[in-house]
Amino acid sequence: MAVTAKIPCTIITGFLGAGKTSLIRHLMQHAEGRRIALLINEFGDVGVDGAILKACGNTDCPEEAIIELPNGCICCTVADDFLPAIERLLALPGRFDHIVIETSGLALPKPLVKAFDWPAIRSRLTVDGVIAVVDGPAVADGRFAEDAATLLQQRAEIGLIDHDNPVAEVYEDQLLCADMVILNKTDLMDAAARERVRGNIRAELARQAVPIIEASHGAVAPAVLLGLGAAAEDDLANRPSHHDAEAEHDHEDFETMVLDLPALADPLALLQALGDLAERHNVLRAKGYLRVVGKPMRYLAQAVGPRVSGHFDGAAQGNEGRLVLIGLKGFDQAAIRGQIEGVALASVG
Repeated sequence: MAVTAKIPCTIITGFLGAGKTSLIRHLMQHAEGRRIALLINEFGDVGVDGAILKACGNTDCPEEAIIELPNGCICCTVADDFLPAIERLLALPGRFDHIVIETSGLALPKPLVKAFDWPAIRSRLTVDGVIAVVDGPAVADGRFAEDAATLLQQRAEIGLIDHDNPVAEVYEDQLLCADMVILNKTDLMDAAARERVRGNIRAELARQAVPIIEASHGAVAPAVLLGLGAAAEDDLANRPSHHDAEAEHDHEDFETMVLDLPALADPLALLQALGDLAERHNVLRAKGYLRVVGKPMRYLAQAVGPRVSGHFDGAAQGNEGRLVLIGLKGFDQAAIRGQIEGVALASVG
């Protein structure tokens, strides 16, 4: 009796706004006949990433093969959410060549890798590789507040470092589990900044042989991303985590809020407000779709810290304008809501 080969799975991890969805979208657009299924997880309850990827219209990755798991972190809900979602994918007609899993920006990849060692999954799937996407300019600006030289010295002396910076902790756990790192958004960096960030990343890695690939807008060839053959589920001991001693963990250091907005005359005014609020209120990430008066297409608005961007993404706009914002615990949601709604009302008026 012939043994059916396991389906390779790639886990795409990376902090909020690193460019995971851009990387996956480029992968889909250059699938070259590979039949790919996607499992998309978001921390907030607005499924923006799934909507972006479904808009690709790629027949190699049909819409029914894109499963969204919003409103949570897959690393905390492996049994309740991940396993049923995988079963749904495997029940679809035909066989996939590859499964790509995009974790939320706050997810820790190691608990997900551990799930591939469960008997129900192990015989059918393998982790081809864990790919960590890094927002290069954010690291260069000190968003993760770690000094590469200091980290190297401390690691050499005492091993894995414990600290109370929740942003840096998530960032480090994602890199510690990686088989490949994509240093993204290099178009926004000069050569000196790229080299400095590469040093920061290298200081975080548990395995120094892990390659660091530079990219802009997530444009990395599928042949680079797929086929790593890491079998990460068999290599858990070499992927340390700040949470190895915990029976379970949560994300109580972070909060999310959702804003419903009317159709706007000037989306740029809203983008500017998002950038200003991010600096004053510890907003780490904002994203969503806006309705724009007189325009048939929806407007994708995004902010990564104070950096903002927006464009019409080609899909018809729906009946709702909605933003999800993620910030550190205790960020002033009332003040943010008041200011954003004020800008929206002024735009309508």
